[in-house]
Amino acid sequence: MNAGKTYGIDVSFEELRLPLSHDVLILAKKSAQGKRGLGKSLDLLAPGTFQTMDTNLEHEHVEAIFVNRKLLTKISAEHLIQVLQRHVFEHVSEGELIKVDMKVRISINNINS
Repeated sequence: MNAGKTYGIDVSFEELRLPLSHDVLILAKKSAQGKRGLGKSLDLLAPGTFQTMDTNLEHEHVEAIFVNRKLLTKISAEHLIQVLQRHVFEHVSEGELIKVDMKVRISINNINS
């Protein structure tokens, strides 16, 4: 018998404050720190923790997304971007740096092996 899987995703977001312990950082266009500068800063503060995802997503305010690599072991980059597009991007204003904390729940039901 196949196990039934269900996935649940909770999303919250707010303006970035240090220290870093976030799942996703969204860099808006015309932000004080550019994509390259923020990438270098993140590498200095938390080496190897974040993966940069450029956004050719047709959103007027979002320039880049920095994703905690641990999160990508639980959810695909494509699915993550879809969730952000549906629920977060519309709230991003020009010049902001937004932190997004995500809790990914994976439930497996009917395990009979």
